[in-house]
Amino acid sequence: MSPSRDYRIITILCAQFTIMKQLSLTTTIDIFETAKEMSAKEQELIKAAEEACKKAYAPYSEFNVGAAVLLENGELITGSNQENAAYPSGLCAERTAIFYANAQYPETPVVSIAIIAMNKHGIIKNPVAPCGACRQVLLETELRFKKAYDIILVGQSSIQKVKSSKDLLPLSFVGEGLLKSGE
Repeated sequence: MSPSRDYRIITILCAQFTIMKQLSLTTTIDIFETAKEMSAKEQELIKAAEEACKKAYAPYSEFNVGAAVLLENGELITGSNQENAAYPSGLCAERTAIFYANAQYPETPVVSIAIIAMNKHGIIKNPVAPCGACRQVLLETELRFKKAYDIILVGQSSIQKVKSSKDLLPLSFVGEGLLKSGE
């Protein structure tokens, strides 16, 4: 192969890569040093999540998680992780609280959710974000009510607040393809 032919091949390959497009995703997270910097309602929500965390059933991981959901009607719903020896049978705190809220108040949107985790030493240092399954459930709840809500992640070192589950799950499955379109 001659060097000029190699050069042409490289040029063609480079030309193919230059037509690629890029998608840039940005997430904004508000960071607080303590709950005292937050509203009274958010402080109450954090305290409720901490109390729920103490009720977790986590004998296998010893990683307790609590969640508190504030509904638009003022109701405060809590949930904690519930483990099972058959691991897929357990349920995370976020889904426990959201599913209960949606089942008991099916017409009432969520305003915010606080999530906190602790181990045998107490509240963990850094805030823990929801797992992928919980992120999907949080998003579905936003879509259901057509309303974004705050997600407050609590740790000893800081408290992080995200304005929408879309910020935690930007390339999400939204189920549009699941809807039947008048076959």
